Amino acid sequence: MAEKRRRALVVNDTQEILELFADILEGMGYESVLMSYAPRELSRVRETEPDLIILDFLMGDRELLGWQLLQKLKMDRRTDSIPIIVCTAAVKAVAEQQGYLTEQGVLVVLKPFNVDQLEEAIRASEEPRITARDIQEGNET
Repeated sequence: MAEKRRRALVVNDTQEILELFADILEGMGYESVLMSYAPRELSRVRETEPDLIILDFLMGDRELLGWQLLQKLKMDRRTDSIPIIVCTAAVKAVAEQQGYLTEQGVLVVLKPFNVDQLEEAIRASEEPRITARDIQEGNET
């Protein structure tokens, strides 16, 4: 029986960026699911059952919609352990939220980036890590 491919969900509002990520992820052996921002995004994320999420903070003219989605993902028990890579040009927002991002184990790749930087972040996301909740619940490995 064939091994199940890992699934990555990419959330971005630019079609060209979505296609670029799909190419990179496919080259790394991932099945990619592409999503522009939508009002029912959390339920769509759950339905997708991704092993990895790559998320932009800026969505069109509504700044930081991605930040709102990140918070929802981290507050939902069904999605809070999914590795997340924030890939964004929102340098100020990343700087302001660095403590939270680090605490939640969220990796950040700032735009513009090169493919090696993104691939390195994807590989890093595959590494097992201890989360703040693991420590609180005594599940350290």
